[in-house]
Amino acid sequence: MFVDTLLVLLGFALLFFGAESLVRGASSLAVRLGVSTLVIGLTVVAFGTSMPELVVSIDTALEGRGAISVGNIVGSNTFNIAVILGLSALVCPMSVKLKIVKIDAPIMVAVAILFLAIFFDSEISRVEGIVLLVGIVLYTVFSFALARREGPAADEIAGEVAKTKIWIIDVLFVAGGLGVLVVGSNVLVKGAIGLAKHFGLSDAFIGLTIVAAGTSLPELATSVIAAMRKKPDMAIANVVGSNIFNILGILGVASVIAPITAPEVKDVDVYVMLGFSIALLPLLRSGFALSRREGFVLLAGYACYVAYLLY
Repeated sequence: MFVDTLLVLLGFALLFFGAESLVRGASSLAVRLGVSTLVIGLTVVAFGTSMPELVVSIDTALEGRGAISVGNIVGSNTFNIAVILGLSALVCPMSVKLKIVKIDAPIMVAVAILFLAIFFDSEISRVEGIVLLVGIVLYTVFSFALARREGPAADEIAGEVAKTKIWIIDVLFVAGGLGVLVVGSNVLVKGAIGLAKHFGLSDAFIGLTIVAAGTSLPELATSVIAAMRKKPDMAIANVVGSNIFNILGILGVASVIAPITAPEVKDVDVYVMLGFSIALLPLLRSGFALSRREGFVLLAGYACYVAYLLY
């Protein structure tokens, strides 16, 4: 138990330094590529910080532990909206770009509904996995095509986002940050699962909460650091993009490798994920900002959900 606790603490430290490196490199890379940090957050950063979910979901699917694989994604998406955006808003109230409100957030809700339809029988087949993978390819191509047409934001053109001297430094910051985030999250999840087993918790509960929260820590660290550095675009885009990638990309890859069966993950858990996704839309539309009060509401909602799982 002592070793597990040390692993958790080490994981937190690695996540902080990895997120700092990733945000710095991604911001500079956005300016160099001529696109906004919003798009980099929706794609490069979002997909990169979802790597822990990818590793965990593939491993557990291959082991036949579908409850952890699916629970990890459902729980991560709920955690991303309720906890990550909630905490980020408490750190720094965030303005919201029109593109997220009109395009990306509705796509996130549509993807959650698609998952509900596919997972209605508590299974995800290889054919359904291929459908999900086609979806993430189309979304990525669409995002970059739209970004190239619109160009960078005005503050980035003005140089408010720092750019490094050469592009290789940006790549090293992004790659290094992602690497540290993956290692840190794996270390933390290993310690957290070890602690959970001491208390006899089920696979479904571990997947929906502990593993979900642990594999979402890269998104948490990245979004909070982005909020602290006054980059709300990246903080919000990281969560929205991650939620889209988690379902389309990660469950798509995992189910193509090994079809997933997870009857232990209840309908209510999927409905909670969908509910938070839908609830985010009016919150983002209200003044095109996410306030501290709204952040607190999201956190309170998640606390109620965890209480339900426990009791």
